[in-house]
Amino acid sequence: MNKKKLEEFQELLQEQMDQLLHDAGKTVSEMTDEKTNFPDPTDRASLESDRNFELRIRDRERRLIGKIREALDRIEAGDFGECEDCGDQIGEARLKARPVTTFCIECKTEQERQEKIG
Repeated sequence: MNKKKLEEFQELLQEQMDQLLHDAGKTVSEMTDEKTNFPDPTDRASLESDRNFELRIRDRERRLIGKIREALDRIEAGDFGECEDCGDQIGEARLKARPVTTFCIECKTEQERQEKIG
């Protein structure tokens, strides 16, 4: 992959990470600022349910941040866009759709097929 394309992916990944970190910070500040007292148990339960949902989303985003960091490390190491299973180049369209991927479409399809079987 040429240097210009690598820089584009690096910018895209960095933007995604910055946005995720911003959203996480906003969630934390909203949860710590909220001092609402709900006398109605149903209202309180609804708030707790919403918080739980928000925290599950942030946990998924936390894992995505880790994958983004790994992808940025692969760019620095020079092996971004290589399938970790077969070693072939991952298609640019696949990388644009999911820049943190480590498998080409063929290997990922086979992995998912094996998961269904086993």
